[in-house]
Amino acid sequence: MTHVFIAGFQHETNTFAPSLADWEAFNRGDAFPAYIRGEAMQTQFTGVNIPVGGFIDAAKRHGWKLWPSVWAGASPSSFVTREAFERIASDLLQDLAQALAQGVNAVYLDLHGAAVAEHADDAEGELLSRVRALIGENIPLVASLDLHANVTRRMLDLADALVAYRTYPHVDMAETGERAAQLLKRRMQLGRRQAVAAHRLPYLISLNAQSTWTPPAQGIFAAMDDIDRSQQSVVSFCMGFPAADFEECAPVLWAYADSAAQAQQAADALLALASPAAQWRMDFLSARQAVTQAMAWAEQHPQPVLIADTQDNPGAGGDSNTTGMLHALLQQGAGKRFPSAVALGLLYHPEVAAKACAAGAGADIDVVLGVSVPTYSGMSDAPVSARAKVVSVSDGRCVLKGPMMRGMVSRLGPSACLHIEGVLVAVVSGKAQLFDREMLRMLGMVPEAMKLIVLKSSNHFRADFEPIASKVLVAKASGPMAADPGDLPWRKLSAHTRTRA
Repeated sequence: MTHVFIAGFQHETNTFAPSLADWEAFNRGDAFPAYIRGEAMQTQFTGVNIPVGGFIDAAKRHGWKLWPSVWAGASPSSFVTREAFERIASDLLQDLAQALAQGVNAVYLDLHGAAVAEHADDAEGELLSRVRALIGENIPLVASLDLHANVTRRMLDLADALVAYRTYPHVDMAETGERAAQLLKRRMQLGRRQAVAAHRLPYLISLNAQSTWTPPAQGIFAAMDDIDRSQQSVVSFCMGFPAADFEECAPVLWAYADSAAQAQQAADALLALASPAAQWRMDFLSARQAVTQAMAWAEQHPQPVLIADTQDNPGAGGDSNTTGMLHALLQQGAGKRFPSAVALGLLYHPEVAAKACAAGAGADIDVVLGVSVPTYSGMSDAPVSARAKVVSVSDGRCVLKGPMMRGMVSRLGPSACLHIEGVLVAVVSGKAQLFDREMLRMLGMVPEAMKLIVLKSSNHFRADFEPIASKVLVAKASGPMAADPGDLPWRKLSAHTRTRA
């Protein structure tokens, strides 16, 4: 019987962001499940749309015995602290040593691929290296990756196979775990590694240009199945996380196949589609421009207009607490034009959320909402001082029902809906981007009834919100996650990689 050790480590590191990912961050359970270890890990993730959930389902079909270890995930932020990384790695390796002694003969890791620790620029490469040193060269080691992974040469060398999501928003996470299981199965059937061919693109791609719901990524990723059928391959394309200042930050594509020729032909076919730089360039709206256009559009269309507050995306290293978009809404009277039909979320401000919950629904309170934070271009906008009405309060717990992470429980802590000059603001005590309509419904807000919704997200919101929207705009309000990688003060990036496509 095949005995597979399974574990997970998920962090997307924005080295320019203000907040570190410490041990507490991996235990909060807001945007990611709290740190979990052992049999409880397998139980919690069975049937859930994340990679390890898909791998578990596939393993059951194959009749494999699983040996669950740790699963650790924290909201994107700045560096993973040395303490957090070493605690996670130590637990994982301790469990692995025990599993090896009891007959484990394969390893699967649910990784992100863009983690940077305080003491290890290539955190996943470091983890894979420690695992490989323990298991030796003959035990298969496969891993799944986020589409935004910064895939290093070390990662490709150490793993028998790596496979990445093919959607952004990430709605195929479980499917990717299943694909990892297929690669592991093929590795065991062959008794050796498949051949691999890889290409690295010489420029960075803005997160907003990476959506597989829009060109050019839409067409490139749609072609992957045809390439795989043609070459009997498994191709992946990680467009990279363009805010991790280390040498190998870059988009990478690769292919596995039984023969070197097939792998090379598959990788070359994908490169031909992905490499033209001009297709990835995009323009952005200022906060004021976005609100102006959204209000004009909303006058003529019944469905909501969505504005992505992309530079404060907590899914990319922001803290979800800047106020540039809220100022723009208030200054242009969006809430007065569409009373109680303009929403903004999720704004992370635990102190204000606690005050609102203590006051209770119906109360009027004075608030100083949001924080001015350091960004690549200076400090972000000042907090908003206002008299607010508490519309509703919640404990912040909701079961996600949208395409991303369906079935997962989000725990955002004490939360409140505040009414400020006709604008409804969802204030929460946990950091998570707004990508599921349940995150608003938990506060009694009805997304479908809104005329305008500002979402602190870059692209993930599209999966659950775009089906109800009449238009999507992307705003470049002041925040720590640069929409344009060329705006960032790079120091370690390879001289061969341009900061703009």
